[in-house]
Amino acid sequence: MSRAGIGYDIHRLAADRRLVLGGVAIEHPMGLVGHSDGDVLLHALMDALLGAANLGDLGTHFPSSDASYAGASSLGLLRRVGDLVRERGLTVSSLDATVIAQAPRLAPHVGAMRGAIAGALGIGADRVSVKATTSDGLGVVGAEEAIAALAIAHLE
Repeated sequence: MSRAGIGYDIHRLAADRRLVLGGVAIEHPMGLVGHSDGDVLLHALMDALLGAANLGDLGTHFPSSDASYAGASSLGLLRRVGDLVRERGLTVSSLDATVIAQAPRLAPHVGAMRGAIAGALGIGADRVSVKATTSDGLGVVGAEEAIAALAIAHLE
């Protein structure tokens, strides 16, 4: 049986945080605010995976009210989500995600992001698509106040 799930996340940028996207640390004067490391790309992917496996959402498994997840690596959380998906007897066929950020330029980091995501899930990087776009200066993303991500997961 084939299953699909979608995910979305957005986090505010702040000067006192480091920027991590797709499990990759990126040089930038601002980083994402979140209970964990704030990696919106991985959060959107995890919600897509959990949705496709009918396992609820990210907050169900890693609630922000649980202090043990404060500052957690989203890459580590993604590994755990991959385990949950496999425990359901499902495999990841493909992942597709788009990061929406006015800055920094993300194209040079896409390969590393794909590799980190694939490695955390134990799948080939050819099953992971990561794209980046801007919001053409519109809204909180365009004002460089936030970064957002959309994702879809396809499971078999």
